This record gives sequence, C-alpha cells and structure tokens, in this order.
Amino acid sequence: MNILLALIPISLLLLGAAIWAFLWAVRGGQFDDLDTPALDMLRDEDRPAPPRPPAPPARPDGD
Repeated sequence: MNILLALIPISLLLLGAAIWAFLWAVRGGQFDDLDTPALDMLRDEDRPAPPRPPAPPARPDGD
C-alpha cells in the first residue's frame, strides 16, 4: 500500500510532462502539415545534380 503513495505522484508528474510536451509540439507547428512530407519522397526529381567545383591544383612539395 505504501508503494501507491510513491507511484501516484510519479504518474501524475509523467502525465504532466507528456501534456506539456504535446502542447509544446502543437505550439511549435509540428502538426501543421502532415501530408506534404509523405508526398515529398514520391516526387520525381528530373533535375540533374549541380556540377562539382573543380579541385584546387596540387601544390609542389619543394617549397
């Protein structure tokens, strides 16, 4: 019976932390657009990758 005196406040603290984290995520805009990230990986990118810049010339060892 004594364990309930410890577990009830701990569970209430964890519940409060979960509610706070959920409200923080909602206010931060985490749930604003749920469809676009799933559709982004289905888009076909036809553009080629940009060319890499040329490598700098090697310096001679005889400095």
